[in-house]
Amino acid sequence: MRPRKIPTANSGGQEGRLKRMRQIVTGLIRYERVEPAFAQADEARQYAERLIYLAIKNGDQHRETMDMADFWLLEKDLVHKLFKVLVPRYQNSRTCFTDLHKLAIQYPGSGFPRAVLELRGNPWPPIVPKQRETRYLLSNILLAGARKDYHNSKHKVIERQQLLQEEILVSGQESGKKSQPLHSASASQSSSSSSVDSGMSDIDQDHMLEDGSSVDGSSFSDSNSSGSAEKNSSEFNR
Repeated sequence: MRPRKIPTANSGGQEGRLKRMRQIVTGLIRYERVEPAFAQADEARQYAERLIYLAIKNGDQHRETMDMADFWLLEKDLVHKLFKVLVPRYQNSRTCFTDLHKLAIQYPGSGFPRAVLELRGNPWPPIVPKQRETRYLLSNILLAGARKDYHNSKHKVIERQQLLQEEILVSGQESGKKSQPLHSASASQSSSSSSVDSGMSDIDQDHMLEDGSSVDGSSFSDSNSSGSAEKNSSEFNR
């Protein structure tokens, strides 16, 4: 964290600045919440923290601590509050004793940023309200139920689509298995028909060969008979 310069301009000089710091610390112990300028609140916070810390550490029997409390607290009845009220409150505290909240710049106004400096555990309403638990509101319960029903219905639709896809795949596989024997039967029928056709063609060729041989024999016999008749006629002429 870089060191920063705190604007400490005051009309009374150093004495006026110190007086203003004492006023802020006194008001903080008295009312437990003050609203000075941001730079003044940031500086006075450190003095208030130191004063409370020494009061817790040393107690009201320590002379230097009592002198310090007497210097910073302009109202002397606040010394009793410091040791009897604030010391027991912060005795077991593990954090700082004050809170600083920066406020928005007022317009129209002086233009200087202001802040709220307060003691922890004060009786005033909190500057930053606590986030209320809204999960158990009726509207949120109804919305959560509607959201749950929507997701359940969506999951059911997805499951139905997956079941339909699985059924389509199973039916396709079964139809493929049934079509395989049909293809084999048709192939066997075609092979048998082709064998029958080849057998019939062979028979036809045999018949044709037989017919051709008989025709050739008859023609040969006719030619022989005609030759013998011509021979006989020639011998008769002689």
